Amino acid sequence: MRTVIWNQLTSLEKDALIRRPAVSASGSIKTTVDSIIADVRERGDEALFALSKHYDHADLSSLRINPSAIEEAYRQVGADDVGAIRRAHTQILKFHERQLPEPFEFETSPGIICGRRAVPIERVGLYVPGGTAPLISTVLMLATPAQIAGCPTKILVTPPGKDGRVNPYIIVAADLCGINDIFALGGAQAIAALAYGTESVTKVDKIFGPGNSYVTAAKLAVSEDPEGAAIDMPAGPSEVLVVVDDSSDATFAAADLLSQAEHGIDSQVMLVVTSRSVAQNIEAEITSQLSTLPRADIARSALENSFVILADEERTVLEIVNRYAPEHLILLQRDARRFANQVKNAGSIFIGPWAPESVGDYASGTNHVLPTYGYARNYSGLGTESFMKFITYQELTPAGILDIGPVVQALSTLEGLHGHRNAVSVRLRHLLGGTNPCV
Repeated sequence: MRTVIWNQLTSLEKDALIRRPAVSASGSIKTTVDSIIADVRERGDEALFALSKHYDHADLSSLRINPSAIEEAYRQVGADDVGAIRRAHTQILKFHERQLPEPFEFETSPGIICGRRAVPIERVGLYVPGGTAPLISTVLMLATPAQIAGCPTKILVTPPGKDGRVNPYIIVAADLCGINDIFALGGAQAIAALAYGTESVTKVDKIFGPGNSYVTAAKLAVSEDPEGAAIDMPAGPSEVLVVVDDSSDATFAAADLLSQAEHGIDSQVMLVVTSRSVAQNIEAEITSQLSTLPRADIARSALENSFVILADEERTVLEIVNRYAPEHLILLQRDARRFANQVKNAGSIFIGPWAPESVGDYASGTNHVLPTYGYARNYSGLGTESFMKFITYQELTPAGILDIGPVVQALSTLEGLHGHRNAVSVRLRHLLGGTNPCV
């Protein structure tokens, strides 16, 4: 990790520091993604088979996971592991059930009844990254709120291994969460299939789930196309920002940084500290712990894109946090709860020494699908409401239209929309017997 002193940087240097490493390649990524999307739209399943062979090195005979493969997955997953998946599902379910929105209806004025009710999105597509680690937890984080919201059609896509198979743990987790169909599909081609549909893959209304830079670019592309699909957020490679002071445990801080660094070589971890000696202790602990991790090479690559930022005071620390807008924010300093209450930009906050980011990834109950790339400035993490839409309505009595009608007439006249005025005027004339020349 490279060390920088925040207050010695210019504004442009600060912007460059918080820029995520994958952004610099966005031009070439977009070109590739646009080509993949066009291919899938033109050739459908044929393109999906070819792209899976090219990118995933998987020679598939079928895209959809059949019932026999689901039964086989249960035989491969032990009872203890199924129990762990069920317990995590229960925790996530408890938290997300509390997010179910209540309908409401009330009179804004006598005779004017307004209300709002939530309805589930009918067809949702859930993207679960594959790569170097099967993200079983992401299945739970996507499928559980979709279950609670009541989405009728839930389709899950995840990259196949070179043998063409999907990890059995992902299959079991998806089945436990009531997924309708599972497809061995990854990358931009999976997003294109969900957005536009193919012979095998049902077109969905909204796509959810994190992924690499190509998946993020594909999600953005289809969301900008009226014929495509909406998306949850432009989530990309994982990231964490850890705040420490001289009271923090260096072992904990190092472990938290490495838990994110091992996600992938494009992950980024940031350490913000007010003491150079504390930073040195943590870096020494990182070196020590790295030697024990099976994914050490991946973590080392991620650390090359990561920084130690020296800040002079708490106010500066808060500035860095809000400017970086981390996906995960871990607070290991004194009075972490007070500091957390001042944070404006973060996907999810882990407060104090006993809340490692890992618990949020798996089983505390909060969702781990969170905005990256600094999008925490304007996006929230995934929740039950993400799988729902809201319909507002109004019902007026004769007294209500008599009350508010003249206001609508006046405003529509000011805007030059006389058809709008007339829709009110014909009703007022009906109620007033056609005798009022003002309507």
